[in-house]
Amino acid sequence: MKALKKIIFWLFILVLVALVASVVLIGFFLGDIVKAGIEKVGPSVTGVSVNVEKVNISLLTGAAGVKGFVVGNPPGYASPQAISLGEASLGVSPFSVFSDKIVIHSIRIIAPDITIEGNLLNGNNNLSKILANADASNKSGGPVTTNEVTGKAKPAKKFEVDDLLISGAKVHYGSATLPLPDIHLTDLGTTQDGITSADLTRRVLSQVTEESIKAVGAEAMRLGKNIEDLGKNLGSDSGKTLSNGVDKIKQGIGGLFNK
Repeated sequence: MKALKKIIFWLFILVLVALVASVVLIGFFLGDIVKAGIEKVGPSVTGVSVNVEKVNISLLTGAAGVKGFVVGNPPGYASPQAISLGEASLGVSPFSVFSDKIVIHSIRIIAPDITIEGNLLNGNNNLSKILANADASNKSGGPVTTNEVTGKAKPAKKFEVDDLLISGAKVHYGSATLPLPDIHLTDLGTTQDGITSADLTRRVLSQVTEESIKAVGAEAMRLGKNIEDLGKNLGSDSGKTLSNGVDKIKQGIGGLFNK
């Protein structure tokens, strides 16, 4: 009897070890699968290149990390990329990655670099064009994937994102580099149907674009106001000298929005 219990005990240990090893192995390869999925679905949503250096996922803890995420620019823009981030961390419901709806409890994006080019007032800029692509993709029902067994198209996975925080972001516009306030979104796709990758991209990019335009506009107004006040304080002669400079600066500020 003791021998039987001992055998059962060791069989249980072996099964447990095999199960843990399988989960670790699946998690190891799952990162590459998710990376390939991002690089395939991303361009169909944004209309531009999307590249990822590495994705790590632990099915045991639900922790995930994305490294070297880069969103390219539409044709005709000088910068090779619109958005880049070194690393992002995620808290995922581990086995939801195998279901139709992936549940992400938290996303933390730290210090992304955002480059905006073009006219900020009429929407003829790189971020607005990417946003328009995401909006069009969302209206069409979002991206689709192909069933590897049947070869038939099917809707891509949906998402739930409980909490998303972007902090320490910087926007580059011309020669200016400006900080952005934190962007915090919650309860995205918490309904049963979830949210498409296109709609998720659209909502996040909409906030990024809005805050970028606000930051550039506020900086332009600040520069103009400071120099105008300086001209008033210097007196009539110096003020007249600076007046032309203020006009030129205002023209330059206007130029920022009319590229």
